[in-house]
Amino acid sequence: YFLRKSHGLESNLSSLIKRNNELEGLMGKLIQTCQHVEMNASRQESKLLEECDTLIDIIQQRRQIIGTKIKEGKVVRIRKLAQQISSCKQCIERSSSLISQADQALKETDHARFLQTARGISERVSMATASSQILIPEINLNDTFDTFALDFSREKKMLEGLDYLTAPNPPAIREELCTASHDTISVHWTAEDEFSVVSYELQYTIFTGQTNVVSLCNSADSWMLVPNIKQNHYTVHGLQSGTKYIFVVKAMNHAGSRSSEPAKLKTNSQPFKLDPKSAHKKLKVSHDSLTVERDETSSKKSHSQDRFSSTGNYGVTGNVYIDSGRHYWETLIGGSSWFAIGIAYKSAPKHEWIGKNSSSWVLCRCNNSWAVRHSGKELPVDPSPHMRRIGVLLDYDMGSLAFYDAAGTQHLHTFDIAFSQPVCPVFNVWNKCLTVLTGLPIPDHLEMNDRA
Repeated sequence: YFLRKSHGLESNLSSLIKRNNELEGLMGKLIQTCQHVEMNASRQESKLLEECDTLIDIIQQRRQIIGTKIKEGKVVRIRKLAQQISSCKQCIERSSSLISQADQALKETDHARFLQTARGISERVSMATASSQILIPEINLNDTFDTFALDFSREKKMLEGLDYLTAPNPPAIREELCTASHDTISVHWTAEDEFSVVSYELQYTIFTGQTNVVSLCNSADSWMLVPNIKQNHYTVHGLQSGTKYIFVVKAMNHAGSRSSEPAKLKTNSQPFKLDPKSAHKKLKVSHDSLTVERDETSSKKSHSQDRFSSTGNYGVTGNVYIDSGRHYWETLIGGSSWFAIGIAYKSAPKHEWIGKNSSSWVLCRCNNSWAVRHSGKELPVDPSPHMRRIGVLLDYDMGSLAFYDAAGTQHLHTFDIAFSQPVCPVFNVWNKCLTVLTGLPIPDHLEMNDRA
């Protein structure tokens, strides 16, 4: 009993010591954080004083420069006015002298002497009157430096707007606005405080199925960067077709940056059309090269004989050869009950039923019988009787070809293939028609199944 109690006490004590050590470590980190806050705040306060002192220095310099200009304007105006005052004074002195002489002449009682004196004074008064009219200066009593405006309202508003600059709020990628082709993705985003953003940086990488996106974002080795974006959208070119990418947008200014939540966006599959030149002479390819139809207006001989004869390969190929990447397309069954769809090497025999050789892999239907075929070997499949759209997922790099009910999402079959040559989509039709849908994104549920 004593030993059991002793053991329990030791265990509890050990846990308490461990917990105490953890708390001491936490407290140490908190103290260290406090020190960092103190240091950062002091650094920011010093920076604030430095910036404000710089502003004050600039204002004082401008005050001195503008004050000097005002003094210079004052000196010019005063000098001009002083010259005008001096001219007025001289005119007044001459006029006063003539007035005195005229008064003396008027007081003369001797008529002969008056006439002699008055004639000379009268001429001088007339000349002085005329010259004084010319010398009268223009006086502007409202000279208040009207051509020199002191308006600092804009600068006052700027100074009142001084604030502590912070990093922008995280932008948000608008997935519903983003678009894609087989080799491009246009990314759109919004920012709450766009006015404070100097530029954006776009980061992207291939999504590998890693569930921990945060960890993936921290591993910067595999990320591509597009810096110094000035708009809130950007189109990335040169991407792999049928591939999912992760995008992150970073809003930046002088105070720092903040990143958006990661967004998963994917390119579409490689688009292609049917190649009319490759079509059997008894097949018709539509003008848009997306539909192939059996021309049943020509020969009416036995369909069964045609289907299984060496010359019954009523086929047409796509106009692309694929040697890398992931690709998805769909085939609409236009009432046809005898057809085959799949892929084949360029070297596959041209007049042999696809799937009969080792260079082609197909899903085929013969009336109500469905099967996948390769190298002449058949494996039955059991799709829904109402299936009207078949999905084909080709992963060339991983070596797989999968068939699906595109509407019902049912998986029909997957071939594991070690590709040695480029492959081409192939289509055989013995009655009615087939239509291809290409350039599609890989459906999400197929992405999950394929990764699994």
